[in-house]
Amino acid sequence: MLREIWEGVASTQPRPSDTVVLATGLVAAALVALRPTWLLTRHVVTIAHEGAHGVVATLSGRRLAGIRLHSDTSGLTVSAGRPGGPGMVVTAAAGYVGPALIGLGAAALLATGRPVLVLWLLLAALALLLVQIRNFFGLWSVLVTGALVFAVSWWLPEDAQSAFAYLVTWFLLIAAPRPVLEMQAERRRRRTRTSDADQLARLTRLPAVVWVGVFWLATVVALAAGAALLLR
Repeated sequence: MLREIWEGVASTQPRPSDTVVLATGLVAAALVALRPTWLLTRHVVTIAHEGAHGVVATLSGRRLAGIRLHSDTSGLTVSAGRPGGPGMVVTAAAGYVGPALIGLGAAALLATGRPVLVLWLLLAALALLLVQIRNFFGLWSVLVTGALVFAVSWWLPEDAQSAFAYLVTWFLLIAAPRPVLEMQAERRRRRTRTSDADQLARLTRLPAVVWVGVFWLATVVALAAGAALLLR
């Protein structure tokens, strides 16, 4: 059984037709652009956002204390360590670019014909994230997302798995810039100073709007690079 699973994960598959690649991209764009679907699918972006905070916090030497995901699509990652310094800066900066970089990495794997590997890596990341969740809604969100990815990777045929991997990848790439714009709109409307950009402004003395621009540029560049990989 384990050998069969490994062979499936490590094997390559032919690239889907141009129709499938474009269709999954259009569906992903609709999931981001339409408000009813965005209110639901944005939870996936939050999972990636907070997961990125957690991974970078751990890699930078901070101690991850837990992650919370809320029903309003907000989240909170708590880590212990120095209140300033490079580790805190990269941890705070990782959230908004995280979904875009995950999407870009997935696009690179899809370009080599490994959609099953993309799905299993996502499943492994969700499993690691699950042990850090500290509230019920977050637990439910990660479990439902993981169950969907597992069901696709275990029961659906290869062509359906490939199409789903392309859909998820397109979604992460296309969705990543929107929360950046939403954050800036929230900052203007409510004049709150609790966003990642504001936290980075206090840590680095660069204006928060500069960090908003950095996030937006990074997500758009990742989208362009990922699209080039998926469409070539």
